[in-house]
Amino acid sequence: MTSPAPRTVIWTGTYTPDGGGRADGIGALAAHPDGSLEWLGTAAKTDSPSFVAVHPTLPVVYAVAEQRKMVRAFRRSGDFGLEPLGEPQPAGEATCHVAVDPQGRFVTAACWGDGQVLLYQLDADGGMTRRLPAAPSVDPHAGLNPGEPRQSRAHASLMLADGRVMTTDLGHDILRVWNYVPGTGLVADHEVVLPFGTGPRHMVQHQNGNVFVVSEYSVEVFIVRPEAGTFELVFRGPATSAGSLPDDSGAEICLGFQGAYAYVGVRGSNIISVLEVGAEGTELAPVKDTPSGGNWPRHHLVRGNWLHVAHERSDNVATFALDALTGCPKEVVHDLQTPSPTALVPAG
Repeated sequence: MTSPAPRTVIWTGTYTPDGGGRADGIGALAAHPDGSLEWLGTAAKTDSPSFVAVHPTLPVVYAVAEQRKMVRAFRRSGDFGLEPLGEPQPAGEATCHVAVDPQGRFVTAACWGDGQVLLYQLDADGGMTRRLPAAPSVDPHAGLNPGEPRQSRAHASLMLADGRVMTTDLGHDILRVWNYVPGTGLVADHEVVLPFGTGPRHMVQHQNGNVFVVSEYSVEVFIVRPEAGTFELVFRGPATSAGSLPDDSGAEICLGFQGAYAYVGVRGSNIISVLEVGAEGTELAPVKDTPSGGNWPRHHLVRGNWLHVAHERSDNVATFALDALTGCPKEVVHDLQTPSPTALVPAG
């Protein structure tokens, strides 16, 4: 008798009532071959785990507690459950993103409220140990902003293929590149300054080494390319085909179809924009804007020929079938009701 294939689990980051949401903690979804998603239940009751990350080799999940200024670790338990692993670790104001080193040596956290970038060293079991703050950001555009200084607002970390770490600061309009030094933490390598007021938010690295960035404030996409060890800005363009509205904000960017297309979520207009990757990964050309299937598309995930879009305010994850020739969403094939989803992260 053939045993059934193991199902794919997707963790959902969420907002709980302390963050204005309706969830109870980290959610667990089962992803089926037909693209549909199934709600399994709350994997761990915890306060506003708005972003989660998965250890590369161990059954361990890390989550922010955005309103509680903490980062927490959980160990897999049973079919889809998560149980606390060690004590919560202190973080900064509005800790909104967490990422894990591909070698399992450390976790990084970005704090939107006060701009802190933090590193937590990991033990052999994936537990968080020493907390190491990185150097604070200095606004490179300070001369353009008379009056009150702009608040640094770290928002995301990206583990680069060469072992370095890149972080966004949407308050200071910069990308910061770091080296990891055991026992010291993140040591500054260099910065890439983006135009004033753009607000770089999330990033993804293309297979050619270039990094694609979506900006929250200006709703644009940028490409930075590694040149002799430092990243240089080589492209700036609109994130959508039809342009953005005054109240729009960029959310997430990801890749699909072996890096041939990029997908950007825009809150406000509530669309997913498909952009074709051209000129060997140095250009992004908008192809089509599609209604995202709900209200406030906070995060999305391309999984094969499926696009899953998490809508924070309408409590649903919409799943689209993607056209293999154009990369564009064709139709909503499934709509799952789930409370206040803010991130979709495969369990690995």
